[in-house]
Amino acid sequence: MALTPVQVRWVAHLARLELSDADLETMTRQLSAIIDYVNQLQQVDTQGIEPLAHPLPIHNVFRDDQPAPSLPVEAALANAPIRRDGFYGVPAVLE
Repeated sequence: MALTPVQVRWVAHLARLELSDADLETMTRQLSAIIDYVNQLQQVDTQGIEPLAHPLPIHNVFRDDQPAPSLPVEAALANAPIRRDGFYGVPAVLE
């Protein structure tokens, strides 16, 4: 299915792109090729194929969560430029 320059110009308008005539010709050809490829992929028989979340066999590499003692407040606030009552102090952004 070949796209027309009018269709490509409309898509460019929706994307707020300005295309020169040379760009319009190039984009028309490239977008038509992409749509032709998608149409070709739609013709592949996928009956009985299990959907994949990822094409590679991956697994979670994170460790299990285990309870541990928390960082002491003094250690957590050691590098804080401003402290207020045991919390990080931040400049006010509201008046």
